Amino acid sequence: MRVIKVEPEGFASNSYILTADDKTAIVIDPADEGVIESLERENLSCKFVLLTHGHFDHVGMCGEFYKNGVPVCCGELEREFIFSPENRGIFGGVFIPAFEISRTFKDGEKFTLCGISFTAIHTPGHTAGSLCYIAEDCIFTGDTLFCRSIGRSDLPTGDMRRLSASVKKLFSLEGDYKIYPGHGENSTLEAERRFNPYIR
Repeated sequence: MRVIKVEPEGFASNSYILTADDKTAIVIDPADEGVIESLERENLSCKFVLLTHGHFDHVGMCGEFYKNGVPVCCGELEREFIFSPENRGIFGGVFIPAFEISRTFKDGEKFTLCGISFTAIHTPGHTAGSLCYIAEDCIFTGDTLFCRSIGRSDLPTGDMRRLSASVKKLFSLEGDYKIYPGHGENSTLEAERRFNPYIR
């Protein structure tokens, strides 16, 4: 599996392009036009979009993919929130592109897309339906776990107690993983176990 990190221009999240055959790809959190440009540059065809959660800075290009027939997927508890007045009202009202959720995943669900095996991990706290995705030796943590930090819990459906429990849930996984977060630099699970100042 090859992971291509697409860093945002302006206020948006990191996006990730995953491919196992250098032809087809899965995009995690398609934030802005840089994702489209990276797919074109790499000559990759996106077949699925996975969302860690539904905040506007993570879903900016979902409408483009959806109108071209690409299924958009998220956690089973996040579907309703994405299109809710509470989510649209964050930061005084933000644009959520027109798309629909084609498939949802529950905690611990295993699935394979484009030759890549995933496990969905329900990690509430930043939002109630946030998911992290494990693929091989990588975890795509959205806004749950960052390099030496954790996500906010003060937005609608957020909860600090649940966020802390979710990070500890990731820390309890056996072995080490590469961490690909929604914002900032990459890390490893072992480094965060040892050095993250927010969760001990």
